[in-house]
Amino acid sequence: MKAFFEGIQTLFVDFLFKPLDWMRTLELSNWWLANIVSWALMLICAKYVIYWCKELKKHQDNNEENQDTTAHSFLK
Repeated sequence: MKAFFEGIQTLFVDFLFKPLDWMRTLELSNWWLANIVSWALMLICAKYVIYWCKELKKHQDNNEENQDTTAHSFLK
């Protein structure tokens, strides 16, 4: 059983976390490049938040949004 868990450790430490180790060492020389993954995820999330707000506005303008407090059966 010990070999099984050591195999999992080897998989993660020696293979899957290597790009993160590289980015950690890169941070000492270029902070912006080291945080490129974070910037990309923030941009993707911002895009979808803007999309969601536009969709909410579209439904509100069409009077499709039901703002009644009893809109759901469990609120009655």
